[in-house]
Amino acid sequence: MEDMVEKKKTILLVGASGFMGRNLKEFLEKENELYDIYAPTSHEFDISDERAVKKQLEKRHYDVIIHAAVFNPRVASNKDSSKELDKNLRMFFNFERYQKLFGKMLYFGSGAEFDKRREISMINEENAGNGIPTTDYGLYKYITNRSIQHSENIYNLRIFGLFGKYENWKRTFISGACCKAVKNLPITIRQNVYFDYLYIDDFCKIVEWFINHDVRHKVYNVTSGKTINLLAIANIIKKISGKELPIYVCKEGLANEYSASNERLLKEIGSFKFLPMDEAISDLYVWYYNHKEDIDVYSLLYQ
Repeated sequence: MEDMVEKKKTILLVGASGFMGRNLKEFLEKENELYDIYAPTSHEFDISDERAVKKQLEKRHYDVIIHAAVFNPRVASNKDSSKELDKNLRMFFNFERYQKLFGKMLYFGSGAEFDKRREISMINEENAGNGIPTTDYGLYKYITNRSIQHSENIYNLRIFGLFGKYENWKRTFISGACCKAVKNLPITIRQNVYFDYLYIDDFCKIVEWFINHDVRHKVYNVTSGKTINLLAIANIIKKISGKELPIYVCKEGLANEYSASNERLLKEIGSFKFLPMDEAISDLYVWYYNHKEDIDVYSLLYQ
């Protein structure tokens, strides 16, 4: 009878205290009969230390590694910005070097792999015509994506716009606008732009699909495949709040679009019902409203 019982998948989740990792951990732990999750903090497991990574992978076999860790000095003032490229590359290649010691790794790339000085409009996975990124973060994502193309068992789930609870509302538009509405502040937009946004709940469901299925390609754009501009989002939030809030757009015209085709993703996973944007934003707005005591007005105004 024991042979008939399916074993739990062993999962190593790194970056579990960040936006993506925290949501994924919470989502997957609801299925605790399916997954055995080890989600250490960076103090417990320093993945920029090659010896620590090798030791951990030799100690236990993981069916899936979820790499949601990132060294980001823009959201943590105690991090040295000059080390961004070095730290992030080490955190990736320390796993890449020992890929024979685990089942597969799901890594989260970014539209920053492309040169954001130019418009990125419904770009596909193989498009390389935009140029090499100029930022350390973009270059890191660019380098790791090229390595993944030649890996045995590492997959790049490339994200363009992701939003939801636990993100840094001081620096992200949708969460920031929700927080401003909750606190009765005007919603401000530096410049209107079209994005391809994906709600965190849909993202978690897609990641779970990749945990449990073998796939044909090494890189997938994980997007909704639909664009929406920031002004439209601001008006959705205003309507959901039920408040007569002013919306200010500081600069006229449109900035460069930032979107990607999800045709490959949908061919792989089949039909997927994305939560409509207004429903996703409403869900998020209610969450911030229920946590309004944690929202610092000073940060909304001056960050």
